[in-house]
Parts: sequence; structure tokens; C-alpha cells
Amino acid sequence: MSVEAQTDSERVVLRFLSTLSAGDLEGVRDMLHADSTWTPQVRDVPGAGVHRGPAGIVDDFLKPVRGLFRPGDPKILVDSIASRGPLVMVETHSGGCLADGRPYNNLYAWAVEVREGKIYALREYFDSHYVVGLFAAESK
Repeated sequence: MSVEAQTDSERVVLRFLSTLSAGDLEGVRDMLHADSTWTPQVRDVPGAGVHRGPAGIVDDFLKPVRGLFRPGDPKILVDSIASRGPLVMVETHSGGCLADGRPYNNLYAWAVEVREGKIYALREYFDSHYVVGLFAAESK
């Protein structure tokens, strides 16, 4: 399925997800609003909690989480997008390999607020049960 943006906010979000999927964390940093937040809507998984500002999001959150994967993974594929004003909702799926070679395939939903052409607030939803199972298997 090819997803095309219909609004400026959707274009910002699709460009952001493409940049993230490519592993370009400096590009991600440039697309974040100075007061941005990224909140995985989960508990007890790597990266849970509210991450604030470009440095907190990229350096303290994304770099360690991306370090759990093989370089260049996971890839993010957009399935659908819808928006109303600055709020963009996106469904995606991801694929790739963890650093130890195990496959990673998850489903995501994103609620993204765009402000001044940048990512202002991002709420990330994913199958946390799947993630907990992956890391529980790793510790056995």
C-alpha cells in the first residue's frame, strides 16, 4: 500500500518516519521541536516514559533503543495516515533484526502533533506484550 500525504502536517510526519526508519538520528533531531516530547504508551519495556527535547529524545532514548537492533533496523513501513489540523494518526508495521539476530516484527500506531513544521508531541503505541516476550526470551 502506498500512502501519500494530503496535508502539510502529514508530510512532516511521513518525512519524520522515513528519516527514523533510515536510522538518521541527526535528521530526526533536526525535525523535533525544541519543546518536543516522545511518549511510548507502555510500561516495563526498554524506553518507557516521557522523553523531552531533541537531546532527551535522540541521545537518551533513541540511540540506546536503536542499539538493541542490527544497524539500519528496524524499518518502519506506513500502512495508513489520517489527520485533523496539527494531529496526525499513523498506523505502521516494522521489521528487522535485533542485535543478536532474532527477527523483530511489530505493529504500531502513532499520534503525532505537529507545531511550526516540526514534531511537537509524539505518542507511540505498540505491542508491548510482544516486546516483553522478546526480552524475556533473551534473558533465559
